Amino acid sequence: MNIRHRNITVILVLILLAGAVWLYTSSGQPVHSDSPAAGTFTAVSSDPAEGSYEAYLQQYGEAARPDRVIRIEGEDYARTEGEGFEVKAQLEGLDGSAVLTPEAGTITWEVPVTDAGLYNIRIHYYPVAGKSSAIERSLAINQQTPFKGADTLLFDRVWGNREAEVKRDDRGNDLRPRQVEQPVWQTTVFKDSEGFYEEPYAFYLEQGKMTLSLTALREPMAIDYIELFQDRKVRSYEEAKQEYAAKGLQPVTEPYVEVQAEAASAKSSPTLYPLADRSSPAVVPYHVSNLRINTIGGVNWKLPGQWIEWEIEVPEDGLYHIALKEKQNQLRGVYANRSLTIDGEYPFTEMKQIRFNYSPGWQMNVLGGEEPYLFHLTQGTHKLRLTVTLGDIAPLVRTIQSSVLTLNEMYRNILAITSNNPDKFRDYQLEKRLPEMTKVFREQAATIRSVGEYLEQATGERSDKVSILYSMVTQLEDMAEHPDTVAKRLVAFKTNVGGLGTWILTVQEQPLTLDSLIVSAPGKKLPRAQATWFQKIKHELGAYTASYSADYDSIGNVTKNQKAIEVWISTGRDQAQVMKSMIDDTFTPDTGISVSLRLVPPNILLPATLAGEGPDVAMQIGEDLPVNYAMRKASADLSQFPDFQEVAKRFRESALTPYKYNGSVYGLPEQQIFPMLFYRKDILQELGLEPPTTWEEVYNVVSVLQRHNLEFYLPLEDTLNNATLVPNAAFTMLLYQNGGQLYTDDQKRSALNSETSMSEFNKWTQFYTNYKFPVKVDFPNRFRTGEIPIGIADYTIYNSLTVMAPEIRNLWEFVVVPGTPQPDGTVDHSVASHTTGVMLLENAKDKDSSWEFMKWWTGKDTQVQYGREMEGLMGAAARYPTANIEALEELPWPVKDYKQLESQWQWVKGNPQVPGGYFTGRHLDNAFRKVINGKVNPREALSDYLIYINDEIQIKRKEFKLPY
Repeated sequence: MNIRHRNITVILVLILLAGAVWLYTSSGQPVHSDSPAAGTFTAVSSDPAEGSYEAYLQQYGEAARPDRVIRIEGEDYARTEGEGFEVKAQLEGLDGSAVLTPEAGTITWEVPVTDAGLYNIRIHYYPVAGKSSAIERSLAINQQTPFKGADTLLFDRVWGNREAEVKRDDRGNDLRPRQVEQPVWQTTVFKDSEGFYEEPYAFYLEQGKMTLSLTALREPMAIDYIELFQDRKVRSYEEAKQEYAAKGLQPVTEPYVEVQAEAASAKSSPTLYPLADRSSPAVVPYHVSNLRINTIGGVNWKLPGQWIEWEIEVPEDGLYHIALKEKQNQLRGVYANRSLTIDGEYPFTEMKQIRFNYSPGWQMNVLGGEEPYLFHLTQGTHKLRLTVTLGDIAPLVRTIQSSVLTLNEMYRNILAITSNNPDKFRDYQLEKRLPEMTKVFREQAATIRSVGEYLEQATGERSDKVSILYSMVTQLEDMAEHPDTVAKRLVAFKTNVGGLGTWILTVQEQPLTLDSLIVSAPGKKLPRAQATWFQKIKHELGAYTASYSADYDSIGNVTKNQKAIEVWISTGRDQAQVMKSMIDDTFTPDTGISVSLRLVPPNILLPATLAGEGPDVAMQIGEDLPVNYAMRKASADLSQFPDFQEVAKRFRESALTPYKYNGSVYGLPEQQIFPMLFYRKDILQELGLEPPTTWEEVYNVVSVLQRHNLEFYLPLEDTLNNATLVPNAAFTMLLYQNGGQLYTDDQKRSALNSETSMSEFNKWTQFYTNYKFPVKVDFPNRFRTGEIPIGIADYTIYNSLTVMAPEIRNLWEFVVVPGTPQPDGTVDHSVASHTTGVMLLENAKDKDSSWEFMKWWTGKDTQVQYGREMEGLMGAAARYPTANIEALEELPWPVKDYKQLESQWQWVKGNPQVPGGYFTGRHLDNAFRKVINGKVNPREALSDYLIYINDEIQIKRKEFKLPY
């Protein structure tokens, strides 16, 4: 070690010593996880939204609750709508018959109700193999959905580790266990899927013969029976202690059972896989430099309803303490909640909500705090399940969600008068034209303040979570006091309402990391939660030394088989980890070909290829690269392989178009993304509009929207990177629907000088010059607020809206884009797609092995598995837009949404790649900007830039010695 490194080491040790001494001398007692709440929250404004569960309870809450159980056997259904319903006997070990319900259709039972009143409903079901996502159903009673929430009921699948033991790669790192479904018959009650209501839903049924229907929204399931019943009241801990005393139960004296949290026996989601944590040497197991699978949960275990279950072997009957070694370092100013069940039952009501306050480090939490709870456990195996619950945060989130919807509605009402660019010198007299405005502002300010005060009291601090609320309160109160300033403050108002929406997302997520669970005799000494300062110094010095020798960039095994290829990927480490795991599990064992997978920056491929140091295969690259490399003799022609035509059938012709050049094919598509029409159902319904199916209808919709100062959105790329622009999606949509094309058939010139191209370019620019469509806009956010209630955008926005806009859940849909009527009476809905692909380099050492890898990677099974793994790893926002036709059908899309995607996919066209074609998108955008900014005639602007486009095509054809 040289002098410089010795000096760094000495300084590091001194810093650690000082820090460790400070930690040792200033350490205090942890805040107990289940400290009492600050009372029950009651919103100032108590008017429930129409159609909500709260409104339903207000109507029927005083009804009787008959103490009886009414069982409806699944196979005794009255009728079905759709195909695929089937009665099966002894299904998966069931003693009796069950009805198989497919992923689409409706099944209805007749229910004889002898006593009218409120009933809970539970179902005994089996998660039939499907697309690996949660099962989703909509409930109707007498053909009517009783309330919002009953239209989206979720039923979990059960997941577990595929292997009992954790495997390691050849460098000593633990490999994350693969998650596989472990289906079992299970019983669950109908409850709120978003976690806003802790208790199960109660449904009012009148006396007589009622009908109960379940409509499939996603995934198949088998149903044994459905029961109407009364959910029993859970005893309190005081009642449990009295029962212990009456039975003569005593605390045990010796038993101590510790279970590593990563050894969970079951989970509700494949995202709940074990994790490697290197934050502390006190985490078990531990290694200074290698990855060890040693925790579970974290940011993956955060959504209401997600659960993890452990099996614990108890050595003797008696009363026990339960402790959790946990870390909640994500939510400051709020707290995470969990509920605990043992063998499917709450031990006592206090276990319905266990609070975990913020702490930057690991804590050893004995449930009950300073006076730990006693749990009665009998000898044998018990199942402990921890479930994410919002607890007393639920009414806070419901209240703010209601406020967001109310304030967004008021914002749109103001917008209808002022437009989104109000004149700052004009008095719009909003208090007269919207007399309810100031009242709404004052009511919502009081409501939001009550949430902030409750949170402040409950957590004992005013954090950023509370500050967001108070910022909104201050603005609302000031605008109510000075209504003449509202028009000038619209932007800030919208920003603050958007902040409330983000607050809902933040607070609704309840992450928690677990290292271990301990069931022990009271008074038994528990292990330390945090490392000693000596352990920390040893860890830091060891990690510093290992940084000189450990390879942190390699992914997975680095095998040395005779057949080996090198593959480069540039998207991200998560994607690379998943891919390498799949390669090691299936591709290499099946083919005997080892793969060295390298994660590289996107801009390194070209210089590496020129230097002769490039890979055999490049993955997840832009659609322009394969043909551009082919022009320079750097990518291989895939059509030369004898089975290419069979492989090509996996994709639509449109997906292969960008990879074709001079009669050859130089890449295979991985992802294919195309536009859809998104619309807000609630707002269009208010305005009496339907989603348009033709461009003529678009003009009618736009006229109605603009009367209310609302807008329509067309896709427009940001021009920060003008050099890589693809032809605009809105223009190509209009062009292709009217029979136009980007290039001549021989690809020697641009075809944008045709009359069709000129006409459609003029139509496209008129949307912005005549109809004032927004040029620069954040469509997802403005769609969320309702300012732009309808627009055309890539279908992948569906994923982010599903996750990031919970307040408008079930209020929006997407459908096929507007089309152009044809002479034969049909409507053309053509759109252009953009893709990412995989390319075989010309200088690959083993082209046959590389081709085998490309076939494996783009195959249906691999694409489905990768899509599910990524969604499991990163949630629904990461749903994979595969180009494989069969694979997309297998991914967990709701049936009605997949049908819309499939309908649009049939109209998709690909943009061809030609020499110099990169000028097309760039100068098309330049011509567009010249029209909307410089007021130039559209035909003249496009004609001017066509000269540059054609010149570049000619130059490149000469350079590559092509006919011109």
